[in-house]
Amino acid sequence: MTQPDIQVDIHEDLGVAVIRVEGEVTGFAEEPLMNAYSQADRSPIRTILLDFTRLEYMNSTGIGLLVTLLIRSQRQEQRLLACGLSEHYKQIFDLTRLNEAIALYETQEEALAAVGV
Repeated sequence: MTQPDIQVDIHEDLGVAVIRVEGEVTGFAEEPLMNAYSQADRSPIRTILLDFTRLEYMNSTGIGLLVTLLIRSQRQEQRLLACGLSEHYKQIFDLTRLNEAIALYETQEEALAAVGV
C-alpha cells in the first residue's frame, strides 16, 4: 500500500490553530489531514490556519479534502484561513471559488495579523 507523502504539524499561536502542511495533498492525505483538524478542533479555537508554504502538490481529491475541512469548520463556527499558496494553487482556489470561503494570505504573519493576533 502506498504511504501518504504528507507531513502535518499542528501548533497554536495565540488562539489560532496552525496546521502546517508539507508534501502532497491527495487522497492519501485524508487521514493525516483529518487527524490534524481533529487535534486543532478544540472549543476555544475559533480560527484554523492552513499553512501551505511547503506544499508540493495538490490534486482534485486534495481540493475535496479541503472542502470537507471547510464544512467541518463551518459547522463548528470556526474560520478557516490559508497561507503560503503558490500562484498556481491560488488560481485553483479562484477557479473553484474556494477563495470565497477560505481567506487567503501570503504569509502566516499576515493571516494572524488579519485575525487580530
